[in-house]
Amino acid sequence: MLLVILFLAVGFVAFTNGANANFKGVASLYGSGTTTLRTAALWGTATTFAGSITALFLAGGMILVFRGRGIVPDELVASREFVCAVAIGAALTSFLATRFGFPVSTTHALVGALLGAGLAGSGEVRFAALGANFIYPLFFSPVVAAIAGGVVYLLLKSLRLAPDHRTPTLDTLHFLSAGAASFARGLNDTPKMAALMLAVPNLEVYWAILIVAVIIALGGLLDIDRVAETLGKKITGMNPGQGFAASLVTAGLVTAASLGALPVSTTHVSVGSLLGMGVVTRQAKWRKAAEILLAWGSTVPCGAILGALAYWLIVQF
Repeated sequence: MLLVILFLAVGFVAFTNGANANFKGVASLYGSGTTTLRTAALWGTATTFAGSITALFLAGGMILVFRGRGIVPDELVASREFVCAVAIGAALTSFLATRFGFPVSTTHALVGALLGAGLAGSGEVRFAALGANFIYPLFFSPVVAAIAGGVVYLLLKSLRLAPDHRTPTLDTLHFLSAGAASFARGLNDTPKMAALMLAVPNLEVYWAILIVAVIIALGGLLDIDRVAETLGKKITGMNPGQGFAASLVTAGLVTAASLGALPVSTTHVSVGSLLGMGVVTRQAKWRKAAEILLAWGSTVPCGAILGALAYWLIVQF
């Protein structure tokens, strides 16, 4: 019975991840009017799936990071109750955020659930390792993305590579950069959830990644609209050139992080690049940005509370 709960819980994490995150790489395509919401969603889901499959070959380091070793005692990592609690806590956190249309980080939700389940399970969490492996990359990535978003846009604008209107060349480059951002998201996020599914006995890594990849794609196709509106329209106004600059930054930073096994949040990078570009163009919508920052700040505590509660319930029953 516990294995069934584990499988369903990890599947729920993957589904909510797709619903909350598949649009992040292609938000600029929709927000700039380059294409429709549905076309952007299909392109983002297809390229995310391609990145997920590529994770089979390039993202082994991320799987090791997210198995929790070095963060909590090894005997707890090997416990199916612990893995179930982490998956349930993260899934519920992402689900609630998606319902309200907030683009939060599944990585943050997983970190929070890992922390809460660890404290409930053994009372021992190695905070120094948690900070080095998770918190520092997650904290600095939106700052770096915001700076890069503003700088890259100004640079492309000065080189006349980011025009205010659509052109066939710009549309092609914009689709390619947005697809690259989504590809990088699949490469970075899929191993995090596959690491949880490896608690199922005798399940090979390639099957875990394939299952997670398919469920992420389903989440992105079936439940994407709320977050899509927030990312595409409510953070900043943008024209096609500005959208291209933001997607280029997202693609570059998330790809670099994935290859370096750094668990950054595609959410933070995508929103950071859009906001940085919005700052230099004076189109940033600060009220919505503040709401998103508040949601980000509550993601880890929410994940921790739900992860701890899930662990307690599983052990009790």
